[in-house]
Amino acid sequence: MNYQDTVNWMFQQLPMYQNKGKSAFKKDLSNTLKLSKHLNEPQDGFKSIHVGGTNGKGSTSHMLASILQESGYKVGLYTSPHLKDFRERIRINGKVVSKQFVIGFIKRNKAFFEANNLSFFEMTVGMAFDYFNKKKVDIAVIEVGLGGRLDSTNIITPELSVITNIGFDHMNVLGNTRQEIASEKAGIIKKEIPIVIGETHHETESIFLGKAKSVNTEIYFADQLINEVLESDLKGLYQINNIKTVMKSVEILKESGFKISQSQLKNGLLNISKNTSLKGRWQTLATEPKIICDTAHNKEGLTYVIEQLQSENFNQLRIVFGVVNDKDLNSIIPLLPRNAVYYFCKPNVQRGLDSNKLRSIFNENQLIGQSYNSVNEALDMAKLNAEKEDLIYVGGSTFVVAEII
Repeated sequence: MNYQDTVNWMFQQLPMYQNKGKSAFKKDLSNTLKLSKHLNEPQDGFKSIHVGGTNGKGSTSHMLASILQESGYKVGLYTSPHLKDFRERIRINGKVVSKQFVIGFIKRNKAFFEANNLSFFEMTVGMAFDYFNKKKVDIAVIEVGLGGRLDSTNIITPELSVITNIGFDHMNVLGNTRQEIASEKAGIIKKEIPIVIGETHHETESIFLGKAKSVNTEIYFADQLINEVLESDLKGLYQINNIKTVMKSVEILKESGFKISQSQLKNGLLNISKNTSLKGRWQTLATEPKIICDTAHNKEGLTYVIEQLQSENFNQLRIVFGVVNDKDLNSIIPLLPRNAVYYFCKPNVQRGLDSNKLRSIFNENQLIGQSYNSVNEALDMAKLNAEKEDLIYVGGSTFVVAEII
């Protein structure tokens, strides 16, 4: 199989949360443990940082990787989902894993995957850990895929664990209250491994404190401890919380022996996109008319994005919007501006919500617009209708942004 055949096989043969939703989520780590044993425990061959949370875990992971790169370390970065190419999920110092490695890894282990019915995510985590081990990274930043306690990444023993925040997303898997979701995310807090919590919330603080106490580890709430926020090349309002989380994390890494100077910290935060190729976070795609995209896709993320949109100068706001079918629209609709013109679209994944259905729900709530057959068609129509002084925003789902970036 060539690279495209290999990736197609991974996508099609096995459950993949991106497409299937809840049915792709495994309820224990037995497969991951079986795979790591088969691969000779690659996760034990490198140091790591484990990053979970509802929102901001991707940005936070990229920030940490960028700072460590600026400090001279060879840094692995594992994130999900990807926007354009599967290989974006696995990087070393910003460079994606080679096509040859992906092909070879699947070829060598295909019989094992099929015999044990491994999921797409389990295979990918195994591939990342194997790659980082073979390439002898100094440290790898590992982003949790979904939840924490039962996530395939949760077989590592990191130098530091990070939980950015707790919001409402993936409730069909993680639970319907902040406390339930926090309990799942707190599953990455490990014995005597320090934990940084990005944002304090009265409903979840006691859960994190209780878990930290039970495993005898130090816990730090970054928003209570960091006052001065350094500048970053990521310009989303929501990044302030992530920067505080990262600054506290860097303090702890330095205490454990990592050499990171103040100038390396500053440069790392100013060069995230250059160092790690992060895209889709409050990203300006064009001017006249200005086009901005962002991967925010739940109540907490979109609250920040809508606030920032309202602070922009524009004549007419045009919103290209699509979601997946398990999204809680009731929590999103009240946030969205009534005076915008909407262009409804369906992201090109199995879980994408039909654009006519989306239009019907939004129109009932005085969010008015037309539906289109694809994300690109919706964006093209928005551009066609827009004056120079208008603002076009593209979002609602990571998968919507992926199609236009």
